[in-house]
Amino acid sequence: MRVCVFTEPHRGATYDDQLRMARLAEDGGFEGFLRADHYQSMESGGGHPGPTDAWVTLAGIARETSRIRLGTLVTSATFRLPGPLAVIVAQVDQMSGGRVELGIGAGWYGREHTSYGIPFPGLGERFNRLEEQLAIVSGLWATPAGDRFSYHGDHYRLVDAPALPKPVQTPGPPIIVGGRGPKRTPELAARYADEFNMPFKSVAETAGAYERVIEAGERTGRAGTGRAPLVLSAGIVVAIGRNDAEARRRADPLHVPSALPPEDPVIGSPAQLVERIGEFAAIGATRIHLRLVDMADLDHLELIAAEVLPHLEGER
Repeated sequence: MRVCVFTEPHRGATYDDQLRMARLAEDGGFEGFLRADHYQSMESGGGHPGPTDAWVTLAGIARETSRIRLGTLVTSATFRLPGPLAVIVAQVDQMSGGRVELGIGAGWYGREHTSYGIPFPGLGERFNRLEEQLAIVSGLWATPAGDRFSYHGDHYRLVDAPALPKPVQTPGPPIIVGGRGPKRTPELAARYADEFNMPFKSVAETAGAYERVIEAGERTGRAGTGRAPLVLSAGIVVAIGRNDAEARRRADPLHVPSALPPEDPVIGSPAQLVERIGEFAAIGATRIHLRLVDMADLDHLELIAAEVLPHLEGER
């Protein structure tokens, strides 16, 4: 099993906080360090000292790490135009030596859009824009050097784009699409993504999402394109400790009212987390993203590295 750390810096974390955790995750043997792409905390009054831009942050971390993979879960399609987004991610891929992944979604948190003056269209239009962004970003990356890329959609038009810079990874950095949506999300993942992620839900709900995305792949004829099978991944909110009191303390932030939808966390011992990861492996997951709430609690990360990862060696 491939295990990544997932963080939410919009809860309140500086660049230095994120770099410290990324380096510790790299030293601890985790495969990846991925972060949310948000500009505002979901809890009222939270989020100090304020937001950090996801791709500016990842560019910095790319130069100060050497092995760990870096990416977003997930960049909102409302935040950036697709052409500049392709340039940004390709550049960070170069800066990292080919370690970047782009998780991208339609966007959902209206309050941060209002706060920072970002247009927030209705759900249907957001998904239409996401679909066009996926086509444009992947198309720009795949365009051979020296050729031009054009695209004419309902929301975006590119004319004779030089499709530069080129990322290190070919045909481009892995694209992650995920979410709970029953229709368009599976279709978009099957058509454009390298990984489908079901975030922070139960094993049963995740299994249902995997079935839908596999069926979408069959409908769209993904296998006939020669593309690799979708990586199936799951997110797990974790609050574990060496004893019950430590686990409960780490779980306290999970009880704060939030705009986030209900989740299915693992609160307890390292052995309970190992068991949950095994349950996800049994339904087809080959990658896990562990969400750690408190970025200052580096002992939490070290505990997982010491007491969980070694038990997954046979599956990694």
